[in-house]
Amino acid sequence: MLSKHRGELLLALGAVFFSASGLIVTVILKYMPAFHLAQFRSVTAVLILGSYVLITRPHILRAKRHEIKRFAVYGVVGFALVNFGYLLGIERGVPLALVLILEFTAAIWIALWIKLVRKGFVANEMWLAVALAFTGLILVSKVWNGLKFDFIGLAASLVCAFALAAYFLMSERIGKTREPIAMLIFGMGFASLFWLAILPPWTFPFEVFTTPMDLGGIASGVIVPGWAVVGAASIFGTVIPYLLVLTGMRVLTASTSSVIGMLEPVIAGAFAWIWFSQSWELIQLIGAATVLFGIYLADRAKTQPS
Repeated sequence: MLSKHRGELLLALGAVFFSASGLIVTVILKYMPAFHLAQFRSVTAVLILGSYVLITRPHILRAKRHEIKRFAVYGVVGFALVNFGYLLGIERGVPLALVLILEFTAAIWIALWIKLVRKGFVANEMWLAVALAFTGLILVSKVWNGLKFDFIGLAASLVCAFALAAYFLMSERIGKTREPIAMLIFGMGFASLFWLAILPPWTFPFEVFTTPMDLGGIASGVIVPGWAVVGAASIFGTVIPYLLVLTGMRVLTASTSSVIGMLEPVIAGAFAWIWFSQSWELIQLIGAATVLFGIYLADRAKTQPS
């Protein structure tokens, strides 16, 4: 049985992989459209994991008819729409910092859903944890720099936030009866159908696989073939982190998991600090410490009234 602390460690590791893959994504997006990258990551995740499971344990992919609709919503909303809203926000010119801030309001919507819709218990410590972590993200990202308001971009970022909240809530529920690898296959499977519907396969820029890519940053001048870079984005930026997060969530609540997820922008900033030789200001360090304290409080928050 997975312990709570191991679950937290897995979510933190997932945040590390997601953050590190951001560096890979910044390289790839110089050579191919963002939505096609999201499509490729979904499809390859299904092919890799689906092939493995069909050979080793095909029974875990059996689903009853009434489950298919739930998995379809899970895949399209919890996987495809999260990426769609995130990428559309960036494409519309909304600063990445603001997109991330709006995305991680998911923790707020989760707490409100549990309190107002489920009529469940949300500890005061959890409200404080969410507020602190959210405030810390604002400081880390310095969201006020280069602020740009685009209605469609902001709306897309909020769609991303709501979809992310649904992802955590549905993962918590589905994870009680399904193994993480099966959840990921079902989720990415329906997400792939979504992407293939709006981006037919023949529109994919296959030339990206043979395009030499400069890694940039401290590795500027290092050229790597495109197939290796996009492959790394699929394996290390999709398959591994999602499996880590979904496994860790089996012993954690959606609220706690969403707050731990706020580690991602902080770690991403640390990677950018190293890779692009960017410096952090005092206010950003204070923000990072605030996020960590918020996560600590979320971990200690009660899940049941005393």
